[in-house]
Amino acid sequence: RLPAGSRAAPLCAAVGAPRGARAFASRESWEEGEDVDLDSVAYGFMASQALFTGLEIDLFDKIAEAGSAGADAQTLRKACGCDAPRLQTLLTSLASVKCLRRSPEGRYTLSPNTAQYMVSSSRHFYGDYLRYQIGRQFYQRMAALPEVMTTGKAPSYASWFSDPEVASTYTQAQHNGSVATAKYLVKKKLQLGGISDMLDVGGGSGAFSYVFVEATPGLKSTVLELPEVCRSGESIKAQQPADVQNRVSFVELDATSPTWPVSDSAFDVVLMSYISGSVPEPIIQGLYANAFQALRPGGRLLVHDFMVNDSLDGPALGALWGLQHVTVNADGLGLCPAEIIKRMSGAGFDGSKCETMEMIHGMTKLVVAHKAA
Repeated sequence: RLPAGSRAAPLCAAVGAPRGARAFASRESWEEGEDVDLDSVAYGFMASQALFTGLEIDLFDKIAEAGSAGADAQTLRKACGCDAPRLQTLLTSLASVKCLRRSPEGRYTLSPNTAQYMVSSSRHFYGDYLRYQIGRQFYQRMAALPEVMTTGKAPSYASWFSDPEVASTYTQAQHNGSVATAKYLVKKKLQLGGISDMLDVGGGSGAFSYVFVEATPGLKSTVLELPEVCRSGESIKAQQPADVQNRVSFVELDATSPTWPVSDSAFDVVLMSYISGSVPEPIIQGLYANAFQALRPGGRLLVHDFMVNDSLDGPALGALWGLQHVTVNADGLGLCPAEIIKRMSGAGFDGSKCETMEMIHGMTKLVVAHKAA
């Protein structure tokens, strides 16, 4: 989601509000920084929408095009197609949360993080993910959270993705972020070795498969995905090098199905990225049991997802992503390594040999289980 290895600022810092309680509130029983900043939490959505709107109107790209001298508000009003005072209000808001910098002469430039991650020409760009998936999809779904909490009713990912437009928007937006995460996993965390067959369960665009296959001579990968997502994935696959295209295939399947259309003991690696938190809790162990059955002796199950620590008190972004999943998976489980490993053990893996690794700082973790040789 975020580029692997990037660091997220504390929630209170994101909106620039004072840390701690309001100035007139009592803090006698709490040390500075230990209590919640209620204003930053309550008004944080405003900063989110300021960022998403900047992406929607190509504001960051237009400022980047102006170079080191920056651009003034009048120039940006015309460049962004918003020739009205409200653009100044957006610029002021983005400067206040440190996305932009304003010179004494009134010219705007980008902060280092904004320039690196929110400009479409940057190789680290993931603004499309924030614009399309977070801003247009998940942000809207979070408005339903109170109703989902009280009624237990929410769409499933399968029903949500049955809409071709939703499936395409989600898959395209997710792709770049997943490629960055997969590359980080291969380079920094995991030795793939001489594996020959991989099963990518719920693999979306196929991003992990493309990276793994390109990094491993002879490796073939099968991506199991929902029908509409497969169609979006095939279009992204067509943009990959010919050798990669030939070694990655898509098979239509709802991963929650009790049986998978694959042979037993046929794979060296089964990958589940962002799947465990997207299905109802009773199904999770069954997914791992299917993976155990599909793996060859000595094979590995890789579970990558949004997770909190086993202490269940953070990190905040991992916890909030778990909460966001509630809006499209009301019967799901907020994940932590202990809960994952417990279900891996129930599926036949040796829990004492499971490994846990940090992936995207403060948000995701990887749990690796081994099938006995």
